[in-house]
This record gives sequence, C-alpha cells and structure tokens, in this order.
Amino acid sequence: MGQKMRLSSLLVPALLAGTLAGAAPAAALDGPASFFPRPSNFGNGPVAGYRSGYSGSPIPRQTVRYDGKYSPGTVIINTSERRLYLVQDNGTALKYGIGVGRDGFRWSGNKTITRKAEWPGWTPPPQMLKRRPDLPRYMPGGIDNPLGARAMYLGSSLYRIHGSNEPETIGQAVSSGCFRMTNDDVQDLYERVRVGTKVVVLN
Repeated sequence: MGQKMRLSSLLVPALLAGTLAGAAPAAALDGPASFFPRPSNFGNGPVAGYRSGYSGSPIPRQTVRYDGKYSPGTVIINTSERRLYLVQDNGTALKYGIGVGRDGFRWSGNKTITRKAEWPGWTPPPQMLKRRPDLPRYMPGGIDNPLGARAMYLGSSLYRIHGSNEPETIGQAVSSGCFRMTNDDVQDLYERVRVGTKVVVLN
C-alpha cells in the first residue's frame, strides 16, 4: 500500500450537504447499460422533491484518528481499502467509502484538484468510447448523469473524484480509474476542499 496509516474509528456522524445546480464537461467511468433509471433531468440539477439521501452511502462517513505524515487538508485515497480520507487539523480524518478502478484500471500517485464542478456534464474520452461505442458523446449534468452531483478534477488526467447515481457500487472496484462517491458524500467533500488541494492515491 506504500504508506501505512494508523487509523481507528471514533464516531460516525452523518453530515448532510446542500445541493446546487450547474454543469461542466468531464470524463470518467464506464457507465451502466442504461443511463435512465428515472426520468432524466439533464442540465437542471435537482428537481422539486429531490433529496440527497436518494444516494445515501452503504458505507457510513466516519471521523477517525490520524497520526500520519500528511498535512491537514490533504486527500488520501487508499484504493485497496476503497476508502478516501480527508486529513483534519485536530489529529483526525474524515473517512468516506468510495468506488475505485476495476482490475487493470487502478493507479497511484500524487495529484492536485485543478477544477471543481457542480452537476457536471459528462464527455466520455476516446479511449472509453472505443471500449463502449454505445455511450453518448456528451451527457448534460443532472440526477441521471453518471458523474452525480459534484466532480473534482485531478490534474490534467482523465480522472475525477465524483458523485454517482449508482450508490450500490460504493466499496466496489468498477470504474475506469475514477473515484466514485455517493452524492451525499461527494457534496460534503466538495464543500471542504478547494482547487489546489493535494490528493495522494495509494494502491
């Protein structure tokens, strides 16, 4: 895993985050065979009656002890554990469940968040379209978009930390290298990090 983190659970607060509307292009995961489990709302974000709990995580968000070497504000992604940590300034970290890249698509290294987007649009990259020619060339942001409610872009790579309209995949290895979170969790993380945040990906 490269770096060993000594982390132990303290408590399990479930912090709710608000929702905002917006759109921006992105490239990320292999989408499901059907993108329309519910009537689409592309480009409009949440509609009346939408609740962020619709994408509640099967892995509760936790505050855990952290005494590792990374400074507060750093995002640490442990792909083998399928967890994301946001280091706090009080000897703790916020721990989130995530979905990670499937076999052959996992990676490690240091990146920075270079862009943030609310209700991002999705543009599958050419490599993905070659594997999945059935995918749309562009999908506006909305509740049915595979990128979910928020996206945080990692450097100049194709990889993102983003939301998901498939919360049941959290804790699994199913993506093409991006890191999935539930819409609840990605909105919470989005409000806590800024452009320039360091992201450490450990395999």
